Amino acid sequence: MMTPVEPRDLPLADGAMRFDAGSVPRPGAGLFEPATAELAAVPVKQGGRQAAWFVQGDFGRAVLRHYRRGGLIARLSPNRYVWTGAASTRSFAEFDLLCRMHAQGLPVPRPLAAAYWRKGLTYRAAILVERINGVKPLAVQWPSTDPHAVAAAILAMHEAGIWHADLNAYNILLDASGKAWLIDFDKGRRQDMPRKRRQDNLLRLRRSLLKVAGEPALPWWTQLDRIYWQLAAGKGRA
Repeated sequence: MMTPVEPRDLPLADGAMRFDAGSVPRPGAGLFEPATAELAAVPVKQGGRQAAWFVQGDFGRAVLRHYRRGGLIARLSPNRYVWTGAASTRSFAEFDLLCRMHAQGLPVPRPLAAAYWRKGLTYRAAILVERINGVKPLAVQWPSTDPHAVAAAILAMHEAGIWHADLNAYNILLDASGKAWLIDFDKGRRQDMPRKRRQDNLLRLRRSLLKVAGEPALPWWTQLDRIYWQLAAGKGRA
């Protein structure tokens, strides 16, 4: 049985952090700085926009991610966002969503800590989540991956009323047993999940697979799509 996350808040200079009191015995700003020697940070090579690191500490093995913008707007402001309140920060919103998903038993990493630092009308943010052992991204693992495992994980997320903002081939991980895990819920949210929203998520994954693997991945995705809707029909969702 999974131990529930115990969220606690702690003020930081110019900001605040939210952490799992059951997993993080020594909360502080140093948890979010890859230069902190105790973290033994190693950059994540795949995904992460060059702003994610594998780290370790008395909280265990984890992934540290600094929030970075993508697209053209990143040229103007690569890591700052408009301040609209602590609860709306990217880091706290993702931490809270992961707490809910973890409590529901969904295949997501346990949230460990999240933080923001405010400056005027903007802020920057970071999050620390549990590192899942022995996983590889679907982007490289798809030829040997059972599409049923991935379809079931996505369906479980949708059935819980969760929308993933960027369901791509790097945000689905497979462990040694073949279990599928879903990561990176930045901008994810709870909402109704009618057929169109579900299909939009699946089509986002299709585009991602075609981008990283080309046409050979299309039959695999087609099989996943078919299995997903078969499983959904069994729940009266088709």
